[in-house]
Amino acid sequence: MVVKIDDVARVAGVSKTTVSRVLNNRGYLSEKTIKKVHDAMESLNYQPNAVARQLYKKETKLVGLIFPTVDNPFFGQLVAELEKRLFDAGFKVLIGNSMNDPEKEETYLKELISNQVDGLIVGAQNKDISEYHTSNLPVVAIDRVMNEDIPVIASDNYMGGKLATELLINSGAKHIISTHGPINLKTPANRRVEAYADVMASYNLVPHTYMVDFSWDFEKKRQAIEAMFSKYPEMDGIFATNDMDAALVWQTATKLGYNIPDDLKIVGYDGSNITRVLLPELTTIVQPVELMAERAVTTLISRIKGDDTPLEQIIPVKVWRGESV
Repeated sequence: MVVKIDDVARVAGVSKTTVSRVLNNRGYLSEKTIKKVHDAMESLNYQPNAVARQLYKKETKLVGLIFPTVDNPFFGQLVAELEKRLFDAGFKVLIGNSMNDPEKEETYLKELISNQVDGLIVGAQNKDISEYHTSNLPVVAIDRVMNEDIPVIASDNYMGGKLATELLINSGAKHIISTHGPINLKTPANRRVEAYADVMASYNLVPHTYMVDFSWDFEKKRQAIEAMFSKYPEMDGIFATNDMDAALVWQTATKLGYNIPDDLKIVGYDGSNITRVLLPELTTIVQPVELMAERAVTTLISRIKGDDTPLEQIIPVKVWRGESV
């Protein structure tokens, strides 16, 4: 038999309203009354309806996470750090992998809204999805430009691009290519190639940005990178704006007979824990994932409470010096 609130009230010798007030910690109640209700709940093995309580309070303690994929060391670590901090703050998470597909992202977004999440942290981005404008949900973006009123947490992408390009130039590279993409995605990460172009120009060197779309599968990326080697046979340095592309560049270069770093110097971007363990030789720009996750969670909780927050927070980056430069 399912135990109901009426049963608890009968055993405790109080009204249903009093039991409800104890469950929701609402209003003044004597310690004696609270103990009577808890004793009755324990004797009946009564399990409060958590969903009903949450709806009563107009909160579900659920947060939605929408990211391109967790099948990537950087996003995998970021999602793990977000989940850990949200759990510690009393929230559970629902995760959607969008692969920057607008239809898939919209499907996940509608599902999360229908599940009445308290807020969203988003790393995938298709700006024209209407629900981002109309959901009235607190939203925080990581390295993506959503709407004008949605706060963005980002690493210092411009400084990262500057550091990467200067590393390559100071190591003797002159014909440096930057991989980047997709080009139509509005993201602060575009500042990486902006910095690359600025630094190249300051040294009177010609910048060349080569498109490698993040959403492509490994085989399509590998083919594109092989084509890049054919198109730029003179290149002696590559700034890959994410570490997965940097790893594929390294594999392709080795296959083609290049010696790293004598013939070709490589700098990546992200510096996740897994990448630094499995490919410590790769010189890369490290995004501070733990701090980015912390800022995203504290900002979202502030938005849920209705507090004002900065619209952009830039987190410093650092260099992981491997052997590829």
